[in-house]
Amino acid sequence: MALALLLCGVVVLLVVAGLFAFGVRRRLIQRSGGTFDCNLRWAVSEGEADDPKGKGWAYGIARYNGDRIEWFRVFSYAPRPRRHLVRGAIDVLERRSPLGEEEQALLSDAVVLACAVGPDRVRVELALSEDALTGFLAWLEAAPPGQRVNVA
Repeated sequence: MALALLLCGVVVLLVVAGLFAFGVRRRLIQRSGGTFDCNLRWAVSEGEADDPKGKGWAYGIARYNGDRIEWFRVFSYAPRPRRHLVRGAIDVLERRSPLGEEEQALLSDAVVLACAVGPDRVRVELALSEDALTGFLAWLEAAPPGQRVNVA
C-alpha cells in the first residue's frame, strides 16, 4: 500500500513538473516581447489548399526577431524555434476564413494566411487572429528599403 502511494505521488509530481516546465518555457519565449499565437501548416500541397481537411495544423507561438519570425511549438520542451520565416522570403498568396474541419482545428477567431516561403516556394499556411494578422502584414510591409516585399 505504501509503495502504491509513493508511486502515485511520484507520477503526480512528474506531471506537475512537466506542466511547470511548459509554463516556464512559454514565459521565456515571451519575455523578449513581440509574440503572438499562431497555428502553422508547413508544405501544404495544392490539393490540400483547395480542399482543407483541418489536418496538419500545429499550435504554436511566433516571435518577431529582427527580419525573421521564429515559430515555436506549444507542446514541446525544445528551447529553439521549430521554424524560421525570413521577411524577404515570404510572399503572401491569399487570405481566407477557415473551411470545413479547419474550424474545429483552429482558434475561433482565426484567419488563414497562405504564403510561399523561401527559394523553393514552399507553401505555408498561418492561422492567426485578426490583430496578429494586422501586425504580421505591417511587419512585412515595414521591410528596410531595397527589400522585396509582396503583401497580397
